[in-house]
This record gives sequence, structure tokens and C-alpha cells, in this order.
Amino acid sequence: MLALQFQLQQSQWWPPEVIEKRQFEQLRHVLAHALRTVPFYRERLAQAGFDSRVPLQRELWARIPLATRKQLQLHRQELRSSAIPPEHGKVTEISTSGSTGTPLTIWATATYALIWQAITLREHFWHRRDFDAKLAVIRTQPSGGAQYPQGVLAPGWGPSTDVAYTTSPTPTLNPTCGAPEQAEWLARQNPDYLLIGATRALELARHFCRTGLKLARLREVRTLGEVIADDLREQCREAWGARVVDMYSAREIGYLALQCPEHEHYHVQSENVLMEILDEQGRPCREGEIGRVVVSTLHNFATPLIRYEIGDYAEVGGTCPCGRGLPVIKRIMGRVRNMMTMPDGTRRWPNFMLDKAHSDLPPAQMQIVQTALHTLELRAAPARPLVAHEHTRMLEYLRDWAGPQFKVGVRIVDAIPRNAGGKFEEFMSLIEDGE
Repeated sequence: MLALQFQLQQSQWWPPEVIEKRQFEQLRHVLAHALRTVPFYRERLAQAGFDSRVPLQRELWARIPLATRKQLQLHRQELRSSAIPPEHGKVTEISTSGSTGTPLTIWATATYALIWQAITLREHFWHRRDFDAKLAVIRTQPSGGAQYPQGVLAPGWGPSTDVAYTTSPTPTLNPTCGAPEQAEWLARQNPDYLLIGATRALELARHFCRTGLKLARLREVRTLGEVIADDLREQCREAWGARVVDMYSAREIGYLALQCPEHEHYHVQSENVLMEILDEQGRPCREGEIGRVVVSTLHNFATPLIRYEIGDYAEVGGTCPCGRGLPVIKRIMGRVRNMMTMPDGTRRWPNFMLDKAHSDLPPAQMQIVQTALHTLELRAAPARPLVAHEHTRMLEYLRDWAGPQFKVGVRIVDAIPRNAGGKFEEFMSLIEDGE
């Protein structure tokens, strides 16, 4: 593990052209393996003109068709290699959370797991964490354990750190309880670091601000698994005086990008994936443009993912002043279902500031849903019943933001459920393509 850290320490400073050259050298081996042993890719690679004897070039790479999540789900068995290199170690089956309702299943090698752990440790090193300090975790537990009020005490921070370092025991809570109970548990733990989903962090920060609860030692909030709201960083500073460090990963791929140690944008983890951000015509986006995230894995020879359109959108960043040659993502936008469809059929990313509504209304969970092309609905689950003028104010916020082209409404609900993957979406579109 420490030998891998030495390699990662060197490669992060390589110039972008050197990083890409090394990626394409590795991808030539991945494509040759896929052509021989993975049925799903044989015709795709042959039609693109791939020849394993010839260095891989961008022109040929761009001819390889994109693979969608739906295609990978439909061709699950054809994606597994028939001759996984034995030196890559034990093979395990992995399923994603199924945020859209249908999980994706792949096979992964021990090498895949080792790279995941190595980049986890890199992230700790980047942000200079103290392994003797206390880490608390609020995350859904597949086993159903770690329930309030006690949670569970894990023996350390996890295998990524504990393979090389001694870390402190880690209190962990399954967030099946409400924000008040989570806050009470967190105050009892009084950690130095908190690992949590972004929307739960925002909900807890608002709760601490409203109630006056304090966390005297909290230095950093580590978020993952969700798009972070525009006001999350400010809310965490106000509630706890803590900075937010975000991570971008996918279960079927591993780490895609980590927050820069010196800035709030992200560095693509190019030692693990080749990431492309493409416009609707399939061309690479330039700095400041938003496009589809397409990734190719470099080390999983059990189920190679080649030009996989993961379903996310991101904004391309510029050169980072920190000096790292790893590509920059300025923002992670979310998925297609988090885009608003305008009456003329175009799509845009909504920037409705729900925190504005939160600031002068009773505590409430809120979500905007586009139910039809010309219809938006603000769903709210307030902590107490709204009086008439509060209901009217919500409606005015939405009407002012949406403009006259939309019919708007407010619906009061008991609770707003998270999606199948446990993520909360502040905006969700029910518009199907072609409507």
C-alpha cells in the first residue's frame, strides 16, 4: 500500500500530456483483453478498427461507441471476462445502489479493491488528516445495524488506513432516525471528522444552527454520494466552523475525482479512470462547459468498462494553481433527471435556492418536482403546520423563480423519500425524453 502511495505521489505532478499518454498505454492492454475475452466489446472494438499491435490514438478512441447504463444492465453476462488474469486476485460480484430503481452488477478483482483503498489513503494524505483524531460516520448500513441511540463502534477508520496505520475507533450511526436524533448522537460523539452524505450534512448543519447545539472539535465534514448544494459549505462553516471536503465516486468504478487539497474543485483520479466530459454531439467540452461524464476503467479486467456513460453531468475546470497535472472538474451537476425541461424542449440546471425559502419559513424538507412540461410542484414536509401566509410565500418563491411559462403549486407532505440509492434530490424531473 505504501509503495502505491509513492507511485501516486509521483504521478499527480506529471504534466497532463504525460498522464494521458500513460492512460492510453494502459487502455491498449485493457482493450486487447476485452477484444479477446469480453463478448460485449468484440464487435464494438472491431468496427472501431482497434488493433492491439498499434499504439492507441485519440482518433480511434473516439470511434468506440459509448456504453449506457441500460446496455450494461441488459448485457450483464456478456460483460464478464472469460479469462480474468489470475494475478489480479479474487473476483467478487458488486451491485450498485440502484438510484434509478435498477441496480447494475459487475465483477471486480482484488486489484480493483486495492486501487480503491490506495486512493482512499491518498485522499487522507491530501487533506493531512490526523489518524489519532476521532472520525464519526453517519451512513446507511446495508446490514441494518448501527441504530440510534448507540450506533456501533468500528475498530478503526477502515482497511485503507488500518493496513498501514493505527487509527482511532470509529462511532457509526445508521441514519434511519430523524435529524434531532442524529444531532444528539453526534453531539455525544463530539468528533474531529464527520463522514456523511451531503444532504444529511446540510440538514444537520441547519438543525445545529436553529437549536444552538455545538460541536467544539469538528474540523472537517467529508461528503460523498450526492451532489453538494450551493450553500452546504457556508452552512457547515456557520454551524461548526468546519470545512467541507467532497469526493466523487461510483460503486462500479471506484473513485472518479477528489477535492483538491487547496481548492474547492476536483481532480480526476486519472490513475484509476480515463474521464471524458462530452457535449450532446459527443465532442469534448471546453473549460466552463457542462457535459456528460464518460469513464473508462484502467484496472478492472473482470468487467472492463469502456467509454461508459455513467449518467452524470459535470463542468470542465481549468488548470489548477496547485500544480497537479490531474484534470479538473469545477462542479458535479447531477443526473439527467435533475435537469429542468423548458417549454421549448431545452434543458437547464435549476438553481432554485431552497435555502432562501428555509431562511424565513419553519424547518422543512423541500423538493421541486417537474411533473409535466409546463408544471412545477414544490413539495414540502414542514416540522409544524404552515399558516396561510407561509404557504403563500412558498408559492411566491417558486412562481418568481420559474417565470410565467410554468404552472406552479405547493403540496404539503408528511415526508419526502430518498431514492432507491438513499440519496435526496432537491430537484427531480418526471419528464421522459421525447415528451
